[in-house]
Amino acid sequence: MSHANEEFEKLVNITKVPVITTIMGKGAIPTKHPLFIGNVGMHGSYASNKAVNECDVLFSIGTRFNDRVTGRIAEFAPNAKIIHIDIDSASISRNIVVNIPIVADAKAAINELIPFAQELDTKKWVNQIKAWDKEYPVTAPSSVEGGISPQAIFENLNKAFTEGIFLTDVGQHQMWTTQFLEMNKNKQLITSGGLGTMGFGLPAAIGAQLGNPDKRVVCIAGDGGVQMTIQELATAVQLELPITLVIINNGFLGMVRQMQQFFHDKNYSGTCLRKRKSCEGKCNFDGSNIPECCPAYTPDFIRLAESYGAYGIRVTDEDKLSDAFEETKKNTDSPTIIEILIDFKDVVLPMVQGGKALDNMLLETNY
Repeated sequence: MSHANEEFEKLVNITKVPVITTIMGKGAIPTKHPLFIGNVGMHGSYASNKAVNECDVLFSIGTRFNDRVTGRIAEFAPNAKIIHIDIDSASISRNIVVNIPIVADAKAAINELIPFAQELDTKKWVNQIKAWDKEYPVTAPSSVEGGISPQAIFENLNKAFTEGIFLTDVGQHQMWTTQFLEMNKNKQLITSGGLGTMGFGLPAAIGAQLGNPDKRVVCIAGDGGVQMTIQELATAVQLELPITLVIINNGFLGMVRQMQQFFHDKNYSGTCLRKRKSCEGKCNFDGSNIPECCPAYTPDFIRLAESYGAYGIRVTDEDKLSDAFEETKKNTDSPTIIEILIDFKDVVLPMVQGGKALDNMLLETNY
């Protein structure tokens, strides 16, 4: 927000200090920078979360240290002296008591620090972090043989779109985006973060496209959240906005179902988006497979897109992902929906349960 990316990267290059970001901070440094580790927090990488809890100094710029970042506060960064730069004095020592508070604009503060910055001997520390990352890398394979993996979706997306504005709705797709979307100086990520506003993505994408008519805008959504505001496709069509809306469809409110799986003894309630009134007493869903008697998913997003006057592409084969993304780039006068079908058992990992320490991570599914 301070447009301090170049200054921040200069500071990192001088000091050789490794970097992690919160979800809202993703893009502050290119994701391919050799000192960038990954995200921190509830769905942060193993290496990032371990680095926070093992470091001796934590230099924080702009984060509010919310519970999705800190986990159990009493066990957050227990060995670290914490320095915190924030333009809002109320955000400093509100959740995490810091040792050195600095109330300032991030860009101004970094520019003041750069003349005093020196290279530090961090090689051993960086090697340790890389070893953690190699031991438990962030991956998202498909849970079924031959299925489309969430990781493959973003690998193809990264190849197809090397610049532009990317937006997310709220849910599993949002977390996969923050884990796998590559960021550089030509790309920007917009997400509602801790607000958890399902339905945010499409209207925000319309605003982003109107404000940046010469940039490519890609909205990544889930099949549940997008239906909160799907009617705004009419607005996008009327304004002839070439937004790409990627719907990752698993037939469930995936993030809630994932929590029911891990933390509520697989008591699944209110998360199946196929369910009908007539299913009561007949459904034998146990969380591991979809019964053959289940009704078809509602709605048909491709027919829905066409009913609005937009383009619709459905992808059921991983080999077709690249073609779908390339096809949408040809469309310059109307939104395109790309619906990608994935298995409902695909989950976001690592995961830290609310109230647990940041380094107490679930690293594998429990099927």
